[in-house]
Amino acid sequence: MGGAKNCPETPRQKMIGMMYLVLTAMLALNVSTDILNGFTLVDNSLHSSIAASDTRNAKLYRDFKKANADNPEKTQEWFDKAVEVQKRADSLYNYIQDFKEHIAILADGQTKVAAWKEQGIDPTMHIEGNSNLDVTGQYAIVQGNGARLKEMVAYYRDFGAALAEQDAELRQSILQNLATERGWNAHEKDSCDWEVAVFDGMPVGASITILTKMQNDVRSTESQLIQYLMDRTDAGDLRVNKLNAYVIPNSNYVIRGGKYSAKIILAAIDSTQTPEYYVDGQRINDQGLYEVAATSVGLKKYSGWIAYQNPATGEMENLQFQSEYSVGQPAVTISNDDLNIMYRKYSNKFSISVPGVANDKVKVSVEGAQVRREADKWIIVPGDGSKSVKISVSAEIDGKVQPMGTQVYRVKALPDPQAYFSAREKEYSSGNIALSSLTHSSGVVTASYGPDGLLNLPFKVTSFRAIINGMTTNSSGNKFTSDQINQINKLKKGGMVVLQDIRAVGPGGQEKRLAPLVLTLN
Repeated sequence: MGGAKNCPETPRQKMIGMMYLVLTAMLALNVSTDILNGFTLVDNSLHSSIAASDTRNAKLYRDFKKANADNPEKTQEWFDKAVEVQKRADSLYNYIQDFKEHIAILADGQTKVAAWKEQGIDPTMHIEGNSNLDVTGQYAIVQGNGARLKEMVAYYRDFGAALAEQDAELRQSILQNLATERGWNAHEKDSCDWEVAVFDGMPVGASITILTKMQNDVRSTESQLIQYLMDRTDAGDLRVNKLNAYVIPNSNYVIRGGKYSAKIILAAIDSTQTPEYYVDGQRINDQGLYEVAATSVGLKKYSGWIAYQNPATGEMENLQFQSEYSVGQPAVTISNDDLNIMYRKYSNKFSISVPGVANDKVKVSVEGAQVRREADKWIIVPGDGSKSVKISVSAEIDGKVQPMGTQVYRVKALPDPQAYFSAREKEYSSGNIALSSLTHSSGVVTASYGPDGLLNLPFKVTSFRAIINGMTTNSSGNKFTSDQINQINKLKKGGMVVLQDIRAVGPGGQEKRLAPLVLTLN
């Protein structure tokens, strides 16, 4: 497929949240393959969220089934609808999984995918061709499968919205989270299909993560619908005998500057009561909607309780809950593979981060150099004999340290700087100079890489030899001696001052011998 379509304002992009807007923005850059590890990390986090949803949903279905067995006259209608929700959710979820596996086959081949499946492992979590920009568009757009996916998402969305017609907030949430409207192509000044906005030009790693997000939305919507149906049953026995507190977050991953949002619910609550919701000791709104601005990165934990009236005793009781979410740093990584070098015996500064992981959970090991951490930077100092340095990055995720990727850098000696004569806030790199500038009290011999140099490092000239009127004298610093000034004052127009054997000391105490500097009086 060609380059990615410019559809930044599509409903699907809004649905996947700030996290994916940031990661998608990274795709416009020709980043290295290691950057796609960030998508893998987010995909793994979404799988954990899906597993939690599956556990929660299974319990809701068990509770619903028991309530229906105990009191079918009150619950049968709603239980049948819950069974239909489960059927349709499973159908869409499995179709998306099949969609992902077909992309994996196009990226890695049937043999590798089959090998993973024979081991009972999801092959879409181990795709090697994550950077492939073509196969997603081929499968989703050229072969028409994206349009089919759009139809199935719309079918599930419309079913859920109709089912939740008595709850305007839930209905609106379903319509927004599963939106499939056309998007706008700003480049071509025209609208584009949903499947084009979502899949065209996307690398495999990003597409798999977006599809996993869709699966997560399917399960989250299923949870909300089942809870809604349970609330509609008015099944008193279930509310009294089987009470549980649940936290249903829209996402457990938040980019700094975004907003973490979670629905805190009391399962099987009496619809005639209004529970009181408390988070970290503070009462929140009566809908149990907890929102907090994500102002700093890292793992955020919170806890609280739901106060409700026990129908059997009439007394107020509390149900405890706790949850957590991660706030990541919005970041973009741009690298030039042709300039993957660092300098010997120099403190090379590196910014190293893993999307979705707090900085204190990121680990760095280095082969061929010393490494230390200073604030939010990593300082790497290759030794005298180093020819290459290998940086390995790992991260602690869910209590386990996982490798995130490696990068090899060539090691070079710091290049020699150039000598300059500086006076009256002007630098001379040879050529004509006025006598008044050459003998000015501010005159000093300096060493640097110049205004166009790639490096801006501190060098100090420690000595030089001056040839003036055929006489050679030495200076043990970076300024002319009084005798040298006297000799310069005797020069006539066109006379030359030649500075040789200029020595300068740079970072790490390395001494450099610089090229001569020739100054001519004008």
